[in-house]
Amino acid sequence: MSNKLPASPSALPTPGVGRRLIAMLYETLLGFAVLFLPFLIFEVAVKGGHTPVLEHMRQALAFLVLGAYFIHQWSREGQTLAMRTWRLKLERPGHPHLSLQTAAVRYLLSWMWILPALILSAVLHLDKWQALGSILAGIFVWAATAFLDPQRQFLHDKLTGTRLVQLPPLPKKKKQASAT
Repeated sequence: MSNKLPASPSALPTPGVGRRLIAMLYETLLGFAVLFLPFLIFEVAVKGGHTPVLEHMRQALAFLVLGAYFIHQWSREGQTLAMRTWRLKLERPGHPHLSLQTAAVRYLLSWMWILPALILSAVLHLDKWQALGSILAGIFVWAATAFLDPQRQFLHDKLTGTRLVQLPPLPKKKKQASAT
């Protein structure tokens, strides 16, 4: 699937914050699909055990698998499947594509959406509903960073020199007259 872009990448508009958040929700659902097979293999290998060490291994597995997915997709075409669906593209102005290093740093920084809330939940021993509330508050605060930037980019994009852009709509297919 090839996207025909304008000659100047900076000519592409920045998508709205709401559109990006909806795309992230879709990305979350796709993330479960990406994790399914590695977790199935892991669960078979550990026979579904639930020791503290295995729980940390599950978390590390999710972090590494999701990291491989996002870093690969961002550095390859600048888009994940959810980004293609919502016509979003990640670019680094002045560069033909994201380097693996830039994509990796962006992935690590994107954990700031939820990492402070996870740390707070662990330190304060919050129950699951309080922890969920703190995660949602953290997401809200991180999303609000877009309103501090004149180009409405999230903080992790500002720090990595990347930007999300809205791709133009695909041309509509013409209906062919049926032969009668």
